[in-house]
Amino acid sequence: MKPVHALSTRLWRWVNAAAITVLFMTGLNISNAHRHLYWGDYGFDPKDAWLSVIRFPAWATIPQHYNLALARDWHNTAAWAFGVGLAFIWAAMLANGHFRRDLMTAPRDWSLRAVIASIKEHAGASAHGYNPVQRILYGVVLGVLLPLMLFTGLAISPGFGAVAPWLIDLLGGRQSARSVHFIAAWGIFGFVVIHLVLALANWRLILAMITGGKRAAEPEGSAHG
Repeated sequence: MKPVHALSTRLWRWVNAAAITVLFMTGLNISNAHRHLYWGDYGFDPKDAWLSVIRFPAWATIPQHYNLALARDWHNTAAWAFGVGLAFIWAAMLANGHFRRDLMTAPRDWSLRAVIASIKEHAGASAHGYNPVQRILYGVVLGVLLPLMLFTGLAISPGFGAVAPWLIDLLGGRQSARSVHFIAAWGIFGFVVIHLVLALANWRLILAMITGGKRAAEPEGSAHG
């Protein structure tokens, strides 16, 4: 009987959780250096900012005092684990069928009825895979938010402009990339909060992410089997 969560998925989730935690907390420290966001290529004057964010407290940052150089070092180190891990999990999901079986959506998954039923169910991954809302949310995170974090992070990296200036142009400029990076980071934060709340409501979900869990035989004709 196949586990609900393959070993590759479990390893990636824990490594990715650690990497994202470090990236997010060091990112807050980096944000404290200049708390204003802009669109386009340039931005330095707060009056031209489309958003000015709060100064994040020391307990929410790595390190727990303002140190831009050290925060960037930690951030860049965690970014390697994040980027390599993202490439790994996509290769693994396509190879072992996890994407096709559990995450690929069908047109009916996007119906209002399916969304409402999924919210009512709310207990987490079932023995036959993920419910429609979970497939949609995981698809957005894995297919949109995480890649956005990677590519916008590369675009705002000081030395990357000479390597692939087309990426900066594609994102509308270095400051636009920085703004999108910030938005995507908080989108992932929101997903993690919801994910933890739902997981804590059913301790078996957390246990399954350690042991793999057990997948019951899927009924014949399942679109995601």
